[in-house]
Amino acid sequence: MRKTNYLAVFTLAVSVLFVSCEQQNDAVVTQDEVSESVLAALTNAGFDVTQQAPIKFDDGYLVEGDIYIPAADLASLNEGSRLAVEEQYSTNNLVSTGGSRTITMYAPEGGRNGYSSGMIAGLDLAISRYNAQNLAISFQRVTSSSNADIVMTRLKKGEERQGILGSAGFPTSSGDPYGEIKMSGILESSYGLSTAGIATIIAHEMGHCIGFRHTDYFDRSISCGGGTSNEGASTVGANHIPGTPTGATAAAKSWMLACTDGGDRPFNNDDRTALNYLY
Repeated sequence: MRKTNYLAVFTLAVSVLFVSCEQQNDAVVTQDEVSESVLAALTNAGFDVTQQAPIKFDDGYLVEGDIYIPAADLASLNEGSRLAVEEQYSTNNLVSTGGSRTITMYAPEGGRNGYSSGMIAGLDLAISRYNAQNLAISFQRVTSSSNADIVMTRLKKGEERQGILGSAGFPTSSGDPYGEIKMSGILESSYGLSTAGIATIIAHEMGHCIGFRHTDYFDRSISCGGGTSNEGASTVGANHIPGTPTGATAAAKSWMLACTDGGDRPFNNDDRTALNYLY
């Protein structure tokens, strides 16, 4: 099979840059292979494992491109469900605001495990985009990881070389945002993304942290290409947000589309409707 360079469309977490169809011995299990039992558990929970195969990631698995599922949570995953086609979705758990809440974010700057000034500028732009919406939540970048609500940590070098761009999880049952965003540190240097493109990817992961599912959750092919693939509501939920239209298009450029072309996607009108409804 000809090797395929996957440059036109980056997945927001896992774009496999080169694919080989070399046959593997069925008796050999590689270190990174996801077992059939794990695939079955994820499938039963409603996650898609066919359009974009899950991979081992930290102490768990990266599914649907950029959603982190700890291995310890597999046993507690209940049977998922699938929903009708609508546009904007939220998870069952959302961030508790008490009327107003500032979510603090920290990202290390410089050094081997820190981010370039361009990446930090992207984070600041992502924060300003949310804050410009005058929501019940706002974001603030802080200079220390101590007590920060969300810590942005750099992916391992091997993960960056795999083409992983970012990952995050969903809010906790106690109403806190997911506490960590793992981001590639080479979006600028290797992919040539602009500050606005970087901001779009970081804002996407921030969206997951406060309870947003992918806009094209019901059919990833809208932004990712390939065959029709429904991510499933899974056990975290995929609840339609009132006021947003049915269907989704790549042309609308929602910041929560499953895949990105690396370009700028500020909030569109439907994105703002969804943000204002939830927060």
